[in-house]
Amino acid sequence: MSSHSESPLQPLPVSPILSESMPAGSTSQGVLDRRTLLICAVAAIVAFAATITAKVLVLLIAFVTNLAFFGRFSTANASPASSHIGLLVFVVPAVGGIIVGLMARFGSRAIRGHGIPEVMEQILTNESRIPPKVTFLKPTSSAVAIGTGGPFGAEGPIIATGGALGSLVGQLLRTTAFERKILLAAGAAAGMTAIFGSPIAAVVLAVELLLFELRPGSIIPVAIACVVAAGARTLLFGAGPVFAMPSLQPASGGALAFYSFVGLVAGIASVAITKAVYWIEDAFERIPIHWMWYPAIGGLVVGAVGYFAPRTLGVGYFNITDLLGARVIGSAALALAACKFLSWVLALGSGTSGGTLAPLFTIGGGLGAAVGSAGIALLPNLGIDVRVAALVGMASLFGGASRALLTSIVFALETTQQPAAVLPLLAGCVAAYLVSCLAMRNTIMTEKIVRRGIRVPSEYMADYLDHVEVGKIGRKPLVTLFDHQRLDEVRDWLRIHQAASGHQGYPVLDQDGGLVGVVTRRNLLDPEMSGSSLLREVVLRPPVCIPENATLRDAADRMIREGVGRLPVTDANDPDRLVGIVTRSDILGAHEVRLREAEQAERTIQLRRAAR
Repeated sequence: MSSHSESPLQPLPVSPILSESMPAGSTSQGVLDRRTLLICAVAAIVAFAATITAKVLVLLIAFVTNLAFFGRFSTANASPASSHIGLLVFVVPAVGGIIVGLMARFGSRAIRGHGIPEVMEQILTNESRIPPKVTFLKPTSSAVAIGTGGPFGAEGPIIATGGALGSLVGQLLRTTAFERKILLAAGAAAGMTAIFGSPIAAVVLAVELLLFELRPGSIIPVAIACVVAAGARTLLFGAGPVFAMPSLQPASGGALAFYSFVGLVAGIASVAITKAVYWIEDAFERIPIHWMWYPAIGGLVVGAVGYFAPRTLGVGYFNITDLLGARVIGSAALALAACKFLSWVLALGSGTSGGTLAPLFTIGGGLGAAVGSAGIALLPNLGIDVRVAALVGMASLFGGASRALLTSIVFALETTQQPAAVLPLLAGCVAAYLVSCLAMRNTIMTEKIVRRGIRVPSEYMADYLDHVEVGKIGRKPLVTLFDHQRLDEVRDWLRIHQAASGHQGYPVLDQDGGLVGVVTRRNLLDPEMSGSSLLREVVLRPPVCIPENATLRDAADRMIREGVGRLPVTDANDPDRLVGIVTRSDILGAHEVRLREAEQAERTIQLRRAAR
């Protein structure tokens, strides 16, 4: 026996130690491996397939729209708002709801809803495994719902379909759960890029709502997928901004303050809308009929609203363009927002299949245009631009409802290509985000799955264990044993030197000082082991080491993978030299500093409050 501290025997000599390579993510190698290159290639293929799927979905929506509202077989772009079917507009959305209800009941219930929460649920609970049939049923059901007048956008369904496509490919290739999550997020982000031409916003959306992390190994494949989708989109959909608007001028200080107010109003509206969506869902659940018929009821409401406000029917991207171009302002903009909200919230609450982004943009844009018009009338010298107000309202409402703050800002910039709107968007979206965080716990994206008992991460913080190197807590005095010692000799030593032998694990060395393995106190005191046994017979497995410049996260991961509770620590510059040992208790104890700092900050806040 030997020790670096007080011990009746000699200290541990410098000797060769069996050591493994540095764990992934540590400082001796890159943060990526060759497997990431394969995932990047697969993500690019998924992105191309998702873009084609987006084009097929758009054509399918157009086909259903032409058939349902114009009685013709065509895939030409058409809007239900320009149809002249009279009172039949009450019936068409209800028929679409019946078809969607049948598909949900006899196909897959997963097609219900607006897509993103369902994708999030599969990531958090099912290792990113989405049933393959959803890949086909989701776009088909959405095309029926939207084509028959449903007040939804195509982006939600294609995000869900792209995610399902990525998940399917991941399942076919037998990837890990982490790799499937990346492919799912890549497919979803590619779908959003294909519809809106917003690759950067799609990457940020994946980070904020799907990946729940920001690491090179996950964001690079998603970014590559968005680049591929953006390139393919120019071939299938054309180039240029989705929501074209006249060039904007930089905002003055007073106007910037007003746009912050627009964001504040949109934030309040986002809280009310989120609560309304789930209140309507709960109300439908109390109707004493099978849920299959709920979309038909929602369709009747869609038809009724559409009869008096035809603009609310269908995708309605032209509404957003008109709002951003100041062609719909004042009370007309407010009426559009109100009617779109009524139609959308009842249709979505009924459990039909459709998207959320476009309706929220329309409602937010209408609200922003109405507030902007009022601001111009009351404060004519402030330099308010109703187009900017509409843009801020559009982004802020979505940002408040989803709490995807960065996505909202970047999306508005990419889809309009108006760099002068950066500051107004930042001011308005932050205001809405602040209101949302203060007023509600969950978002329009997370409320549904939180109700099912699933915890959704709401904050992304760096792992504290990644900040602490193993050597800071693992470099310590050691008590070592030798493989040629007999077990009864070691047991006698344990009984005599309780203070010096209070460790729970002991490195075992050979005659040359090389590490043979680690034995625990339980191994040494096992009554089934004969006292005449040599320690080399007690060692159950080869040693698993970790270098001192690895992180505690590396150590924790290695303990889990290897099924051990302690790791010998080797010198950073000499991997053949043992310098300590790190245990599970050491890793948990490392959080003591973090907790102490948090408690100190909380006490400071309390003292300040008391002083007031």
